[in-house]
Amino acid sequence: MTSITRKHAERLALFLAAVVAALPAAALELALPMGARETISRVTPQGSYDLPISAWSEETGIPVASLEGEVRRTAWRISGAGITTGQVLGPLREQLMADRYDIIFECSARSCGGFDFRFGTEVLRAPNMYVDLSDYRFLSAKSADATQALSLLVSRDGDAVFVQLIEVGPPGRSTATVSTSTTASIPQDAGDVVSQLETTGHVVLVDLDFASGSSSLGDGPVQSLDALVAYLTANPTRQITFVGHTDATGSLQANVALSRRRAEAARAYILARGVPEAQVGADGVGYLSPRASNLTEDGREANRRVEAVLISVQ
Repeated sequence: MTSITRKHAERLALFLAAVVAALPAAALELALPMGARETISRVTPQGSYDLPISAWSEETGIPVASLEGEVRRTAWRISGAGITTGQVLGPLREQLMADRYDIIFECSARSCGGFDFRFGTEVLRAPNMYVDLSDYRFLSAKSADATQALSLLVSRDGDAVFVQLIEVGPPGRSTATVSTSTTASIPQDAGDVVSQLETTGHVVLVDLDFASGSSSLGDGPVQSLDALVAYLTANPTRQITFVGHTDATGSLQANVALSRRRAEAARAYILARGVPEAQVGADGVGYLSPRASNLTEDGREANRRVEAVLISVQ
């Protein structure tokens, strides 16, 4: 978390307020993970936005840059139980930096100020945006020439992740272009795999990539499976089951068999690294539990996956 004194915050607020209101802005391109669906988009031609630039504290509340200009508020919903808030925000941060945006401030739920930060900053209303007080991430940024400022808020509700983008700049500027793409990578972090498994009871292993009709894991280490090896080794009473899934190409019988082979491939990887057989099971359900529509190639690719399910009850 960036530490900013009150005096620094006030100077930055005045600086941003002046330049954002006056100059044309550069175009920004952002890509969200596949399956993102816009829930709301609202533009205020002449508005204001208090951009958080530091965490909440009892002494200062939330230090903000009070900006005026055209304000655009947009939110998206991303389906996918295996996607964490960190996995969504991380690539967006990298895209901002690649477009020469400076990150002013970044935090996660507790370091932001928890309840007080969430209810002290602007959040679009449900059902367009949801915020889990224990699982949200926030960042604010400005363009390199300081002609545009924005904030990103990422949180979740059940199996869905929500993204809120608020942009501020001069009227008529080039606003952010947001697309959905399978090339918007979701990095698999070992801590996120274990956290998601224990929090929701299951996690999609997004770094297991299966071609249509294939159950091969390919060469080299698999980070998500290595994380599960470490987790199960450190917790010998925990048990998981790998559940394989397929797209809808072919018969149900053939797809159930293929999905089971995919789960068995993940199990074999785990057992080969010393995890006892009693801690790991494998099964398959074919195309009966899709993540996305099988009408598109992107959807079929998303449906070819393996999930780890925590079956321990204590």
